Amino acid sequence: MAEKKQEKYEESMLYKLRHSTAHIMAQAVLEKFPTAKIAIGPAIEEGYYYDFDLPRPITPEDLEGIEKRMREIIKTNFRFDRRVISADEAKKLFYDQPYKIELIEGLEKGTLDEDGNPIFEKPEISTYTHATFTDLCRGPHVESTSQIDPDAVKLMSVAGAYWRGDEKRPMLQRIYGTAWVTPDELKDYLWRLEEAKKRDHRKLGKDLGLFHFSEDVGPGLPLFTPKGELLRYLMESYVRQLQTKYGYEHVWTGHVVKEDLYKKSGHYDNYKDAMFPPMIDENIAFRLKPMNCPSHMTLFKEMGLHSYRELPMRFAEFATLYRYEKTGELTGLTRVRSLTQDDCHIFCTPEQIGSEFSLALNLIREVLDTYHFSDYVVRLSLRGKGGKYVQDDEKWNLAEKALRESMDAAGLDYFEAAGEAAFYGPKADFIARDVLGREWQLSTIQVDFIQPARLGLTYIGEDGAEHTPVVLHRAVTGSTERFLGVIIEHFAGAFPVWLAPVQAVLIPIADRHMDYANEIATKLKNTGIRAMVDSRSERMNAKIRDAQNQKIPYMLVVGDKEMENGQVALRLRNGENPGPIDLDGFIKQASEEISKK
Repeated sequence: MAEKKQEKYEESMLYKLRHSTAHIMAQAVLEKFPTAKIAIGPAIEEGYYYDFDLPRPITPEDLEGIEKRMREIIKTNFRFDRRVISADEAKKLFYDQPYKIELIEGLEKGTLDEDGNPIFEKPEISTYTHATFTDLCRGPHVESTSQIDPDAVKLMSVAGAYWRGDEKRPMLQRIYGTAWVTPDELKDYLWRLEEAKKRDHRKLGKDLGLFHFSEDVGPGLPLFTPKGELLRYLMESYVRQLQTKYGYEHVWTGHVVKEDLYKKSGHYDNYKDAMFPPMIDENIAFRLKPMNCPSHMTLFKEMGLHSYRELPMRFAEFATLYRYEKTGELTGLTRVRSLTQDDCHIFCTPEQIGSEFSLALNLIREVLDTYHFSDYVVRLSLRGKGGKYVQDDEKWNLAEKALRESMDAAGLDYFEAAGEAAFYGPKADFIARDVLGREWQLSTIQVDFIQPARLGLTYIGEDGAEHTPVVLHRAVTGSTERFLGVIIEHFAGAFPVWLAPVQAVLIPIADRHMDYANEIATKLKNTGIRAMVDSRSERMNAKIRDAQNQKIPYMLVVGDKEMENGQVALRLRNGENPGPIDLDGFIKQASEEISKK
């Protein structure tokens, strides 16, 4: 979660409730396993967890018993009492808990500065006690267990977790749970989890015949079927047409780039671990392209010296990029090693930043609305501490000022997040919520004063002198693969009619109706409607069921009556059955639905 959102969450009643429930869970676990060693137990988004070093693996039966005991503890109404103690007192209190001792010793040393040097500002050490359980904790907590509804808590799962995330340290058992204010909220949360499983794009993608992953090809490298490729084509064509309408020009810059270009741009120092290994030819290192901006900037430079009258210049490209993601971090289409990005770079003067931001914003809004993402927030991603950012305070300040002014002028409601900027500049990131309330970062607009200067980009200004252009980096849907995964889950595979790979399926009742079905399918295709005939020997009801499972918008059943009257019997994928309709009437109805997206 973003920094400010996290701060707000930590101040909320829900956070206190979940943090307190984590302590209650730890008490129940220690009662069941008296020799257990406890580590940490924070509240997290939508729940909490606690890490334990236990004498044996936790079983589902254990979870049921622990959850039952948690409800008993909650009903007894214990207070949560805070106490400030010294480090020596804490060590005596937790003498038999090695993970707590390590945390206490860390607190004794105080915090560290950016270079890892101790500041020796020793933080306050506090504990919280309820019933028989005491934990090293800064809080906050509810006043007593009576503020927790015992029917609004549930243990979810168990997973392995290395102590402090270090694979060289002990492997602990992490028990996840969730807690809500009311049982109805818990019920709604569990429903959303089940619905998310049903909507999982990896399962739906296979069921709908859209894409596959193969060990023969390699992890993170999706293979798209004809249906899947058609879906990609429709998505990209829509954005391409819209970009053209908004004045963007499409370019192509290939798949391989000399490594030296990324050293000049700054990407090598910041992203070399995410690049595939180099290919060497006559002592020249080449890399599979992990990003487009250096190539687009080079193209701008190679096209000759530009006049301010040529600006803004907008380059767009659907380029396949390659990221050497770790195998364990790959997640279906939402995290892959080959991705196609709807990337754009706008070369403009400083005075044009506001108008270009507004143009890009309008395009993004139009696309998000089309895909039914009306609920989104905008994050102003700024520099944080650390060395990943190019050190040029003057250019950073210019970029941040320009981006803020552009967002304010557009009337955007946004929040700030330190540490989320690109290494070369601040970003406006559009984070959309899907129908299940999950957040996805989709679109972005970035202001870059740094890379154009590093790569030697210039234009002749109105004063006759050379100036360095500003570059706005802009992506609408981000990567085609990731966005496809998101919308599969957003629509549960039931895409809007304009986007459905198959828009209508003809279902002949008997073999004698096959010719009529093929004739209708041909007429539909000639009008631009994507249609197919289910010519299998299956029964009609089975064909209808299969078409519904394939999320095909229109099912057109044809039998003797339909042949005689030049009609089709219309059924919809949501189960509605409008009945017989003239072919021309159906074509008009479907075409209108498709045209309005």
